[in-house]
Amino acid sequence: MLDKLKEIICNYVEVEPEDIHPDSRFMEDLGFTSYDFMSMLGELEEEFDVEADMQEVAKLRTVQEAADYLEQLQAE
Repeated sequence: MLDKLKEIICNYVEVEPEDIHPDSRFMEDLGFTSYDFMSMLGELEEEFDVEADMQEVAKLRTVQEAADYLEQLQAE
């Protein structure tokens, strides 16, 4: 999950996969804008065939939190 997430993150911000760590924060460390993040979320929903809850998504700060949330959605 983490590797696929890193691959998708690289489509939205100029960062190398090896520079993305589980504790990397989307806005502060990776340079995401709100628009980038929401665009990526749409791709993640399509890629993993899940529907995210916007209130839960608003709480996501790190790559690991996003990966955990996606895994939780897939398990439901």
